[in-house]
Amino acid sequence: MKKSKLIIYALVNSLGVLFYVLLVAWIIFNGEKIFGQMANYWGPVAFLLLFCLSAAAVGAMIFGRSVYLYLDGHKSEAITVLAYTLVFLLALTAATLAINLG
Repeated sequence: MKKSKLIIYALVNSLGVLFYVLLVAWIIFNGEKIFGQMANYWGPVAFLLLFCLSAAAVGAMIFGRSVYLYLDGHKSEAITVLAYTLVFLLALTAATLAINLG
């Protein structure tokens, strides 16, 4: 498989994580406006369920393609996609921190 295709997979995976995180952050930031004041036990339960769902969704976006490639016998490509995905996520994290600190 071409290296450029692996890089595109990694970039798409990283951007998917970014957009998912943006959506969840928006929901959390606007949660009181959307859902109202949470005055009972179910508010924290809903938040923790969203947290678990987020961990599963982001895990699938980060590791899904790599696991698929690995199980299909493309072990070096799997490592490459995972490495590039993590590098892109590091760059997106650094950019987000720079925006917040700037």
